[in-house]
Amino acid sequence: MIVSGYQIKNHDDMAKILGIDVGGSGIKAALVDTVGGELVSERRRIATPDPSTPQNVAATVKRLVAGFDYSGTVGCCFPAVVIDGQAKTAGNIDKAWRNTQIDTLFGDATGLPFVVLNDADAAGMAEMTLGAGIGLQGMVIMITIGTGLGSGVFYNGQLIPNIELGRMPGKDGEPIEFYAGNRARKVNDLSWVEWAPRFNYFLERTARVFSPDHFILGGGASTKFRQFEKAIKVPTTIHVARFLNNAGIIGAAVAADKDNQ
Repeated sequence: MIVSGYQIKNHDDMAKILGIDVGGSGIKAALVDTVGGELVSERRRIATPDPSTPQNVAATVKRLVAGFDYSGTVGCCFPAVVIDGQAKTAGNIDKAWRNTQIDTLFGDATGLPFVVLNDADAAGMAEMTLGAGIGLQGMVIMITIGTGLGSGVFYNGQLIPNIELGRMPGKDGEPIEFYAGNRARKVNDLSWVEWAPRFNYFLERTARVFSPDHFILGGGASTKFRQFEKAIKVPTTIHVARFLNNAGIIGAAVAADKDNQ
């Protein structure tokens, strides 16, 4: 069986960890083989509730978890700066999330322990450990192109957590992801080619500040990279994420697995 382009395996001896990716438009979950980085269940998705308050999202996470025969630690990535399981910001989700203890909230809702980290950090962990980032040295920046722009920064394989490059001021002083993220493309009814210079502007700003050796592009829009790659002019080497839009789920599961060890 194929889910999101990857073959589902049915071996009973692999590490199976439930990963959840909370996004601005959807909340996705699947069981993950944390050794091979492959989904070992159907990927399930429920639209992020509106308003996306802590109580509403917790109820949605509870529904997702209930759909799996699972009783272990859950890995969860979240669109915010996350320190010790607590949301410190709320970029593309309800402002009520600031200072919410996410791991406790979701744990109380589901009865399971949670390990929570920033969404782009999780996607980067998946790619650096099991995907397109294997063997890459120096400064590697994972960019997730979703509702906004997430970023996971690694130096010689070491994660530097919670660096949200999408929150850099853009041309109008607003966060640059409001100009160059996928939501902005949709709101302004832009084709991928029309939107690409905006994203290239973001990459140029990032490259000027960080001088990265590699960019890894993930998130939902990474599946369309071939449609806009010719408009990307930064000299930095660009890799398309192996796990595409599943990187957050897989990275969250990997983080939970490490926490169990």
